[in-house]
Amino acid sequence: MNEPSTDNTDVLIVGAGPTGLVLALWMTRLGVRVRIIDQTAEPGTTSRALAVQARTLELYRQIDLADAVVERGHKLVAGNLWVAGSHASRFVFGEMGEGISPYPYALIFPQDEHERLLIDRLAAAGVAVERRTELIDFDQAKRGVRARLKRPDGSIETCAASYIAGCDGARSTVRETLGIGFPGGVYNHLFYVADVEASGATMNGEVHVALDTTDFLAVFPLKDRTRARLIGTVRAEAERQHDDLSWNDVTKRVIEWMRIDIQCVNWFSTYRVHHRVADHFRKGRAFILGDAAHIHSPVGGQGMNTGIGDAVNLAWKLAAVIHGHANASMLDSYEPERIKFARRLVATTDQAFTGVTSDGALARLIRLNIVPRLMPPLFKLDAVRRFMFRTVSQTLVNYRGSSLSVGRAGTVHGGDRLPWVKMDGASGDNFTPLTSLDWQVHVYGDAKPELKALCDERKLPLHIFPWTPEMSQAGLRRNSVYLVRPDSYVGLADPEGTTSAVRSYLDARKLLL
Repeated sequence: MNEPSTDNTDVLIVGAGPTGLVLALWMTRLGVRVRIIDQTAEPGTTSRALAVQARTLELYRQIDLADAVVERGHKLVAGNLWVAGSHASRFVFGEMGEGISPYPYALIFPQDEHERLLIDRLAAAGVAVERRTELIDFDQAKRGVRARLKRPDGSIETCAASYIAGCDGARSTVRETLGIGFPGGVYNHLFYVADVEASGATMNGEVHVALDTTDFLAVFPLKDRTRARLIGTVRAEAERQHDDLSWNDVTKRVIEWMRIDIQCVNWFSTYRVHHRVADHFRKGRAFILGDAAHIHSPVGGQGMNTGIGDAVNLAWKLAAVIHGHANASMLDSYEPERIKFARRLVATTDQAFTGVTSDGALARLIRLNIVPRLMPPLFKLDAVRRFMFRTVSQTLVNYRGSSLSVGRAGTVHGGDRLPWVKMDGASGDNFTPLTSLDWQVHVYGDAKPELKALCDERKLPLHIFPWTPEMSQAGLRRNSVYLVRPDSYVGLADPEGTTSAVRSYLDARKLLL
């Protein structure tokens, strides 16, 4: 039975994984009406995503979520490399990002627990996930989107929304309805993920990665020291014999020489690793995010964090347009900003993953002989450790070249993440004002009086920070103007600190703050 909806919304979000939930949280904080639907009956109880990167925590801090994630998660102290049956090396992570981020460490927080936290926060904000509700299809008109939804009782509802966001995974109905291509491929190996209760020397709160001629195993510690996530390869002969695979089909040889004593397998799942990026992330009033837009290998723990980055990038732009604070052309920046990063990420993780899992003679030589010898001395170099942190933490992600990115002051370009600077006193650091989710002006040093007048006129928050040597070390230039976006990226960096540069930027982009 068709039942036209009387409950229109600003944004219909399809998919309640981390990407969709973060999109809903940010937009709700920004005063946007959302509906979020998911065809599953309940949140996932199993997951592959484990890492929460520093950049994600920084974005979570803006909505008062970071502390809860850190409290529930497990900070990684060190990593271990095992090769061909022997412990090859140990790398101390410590706080690799000291001075780069307020979260200078790697954090493990399983996706299933992560989702439950996001759902609770969203419910506290008055938004419930509509379960067992499926998107059938949708069409677009000049003023909005009309989507047909299948309710839990089988009835059909028509939902009217200003925009639709597809956060519905690799088999995205939104992407398929839009006819957007999803080129890429799939790796040959079949992988498994298992949540286990175990004991032994490797259950020490550290990451352990084992490389062998044919096998791969990664052991990720959880907050409870008796539990760990294992990710590894399934024996090829077992895969050929039958489709209904279980823990009994897992290669135990590597587990045995790592001396892991497994008492219980709480859950077990197999999966194939894909590498794909959609041809487009937007068509008209419809957007795709997260796994609907890009999927890649688990190397570096980037997947879930990249989807969350998509969500934050889109959330404030949709809010600005819906509230009439920006022209609809603002939304044109979403795809070029996010697709560039996704393509680069898929390419780099593909190379790394191929090296780890390839059966070729050269790949085995690099994996088993060269990497174990090179990594320990390289990892002792501060420059290498800091570069690795910046890369993996996603604090290096930038939107240089975007239509929203202008200028350079110091080493900071328009489009760069605002550098983090810790300060003495009540303010703590220069990220504290970012919780307002507003456009804002930062000046490190002294601001011109006419700049203060412009900010008052445009209702643009102005934050002036007394100059310290740490600011120069972070790449900031004294007395320059940094116009910061709601997602804490720099829109305009003007070395002269002029009022005209800020005014021109706002007027050219029709920003009404």
